[in-house]
Amino acid sequence: MDGSDRVREALEAVPRAGFLPRGARSRALDDVPILIGHGQTSSQPSTVSDMLRLLDVRHGHRVLDIGSGSGWTTALLAYLTGPAGEVLGLELEPSLAQWGAANLADTRMPWATIREPVPGVLGDPEHAPWDRILVSAGAEVLPRTLVDQLTPDGVLVIPVQGRMTRVALEAGRPRTTEHGTYRFVPLR
Repeated sequence: MDGSDRVREALEAVPRAGFLPRGARSRALDDVPILIGHGQTSSQPSTVSDMLRLLDVRHGHRVLDIGSGSGWTTALLAYLTGPAGEVLGLELEPSLAQWGAANLADTRMPWATIREPVPGVLGDPEHAPWDRILVSAGAEVLPRTLVDQLTPDGVLVIPVQGRMTRVALEAGRPRTTEHGTYRFVPLR
């Protein structure tokens, strides 16, 4: 099964509805961002699909999910890594981190967790290196600190100045490509 089929399978296995506020669940299949509180949104499914395909998550990977929000992307990543993997979701807004963790717990994928980040620290360098890092917030410049948290063949997917950017390390050297224009909340 190729990466596109695996992403499609993950999107079917982990429905967005379970990660939306009750009043918004009827719109889960709409291909639009949906407000989840605190100025945050659940990204539209086509955007999430694009990002997951670029990330190319494999079974057993260690994945960092920055801006996990409702927990949907963290759960999708956990599905893709399988129980041999590890997924850590970081969410800056405390109440969203708690809600996302509760949503994630309902999926029964204990190899994935969500917590608040260490104040003033981008990513989780203490537990690096990561095979994959997904960032669901827009950066003004590519954060070198995240690239430094990757394994020698790791991949980072992050919107930078509105352009979906993929950084793939090849023998420890970054190769950066851009993949379309997207809108995200700012990375803080």
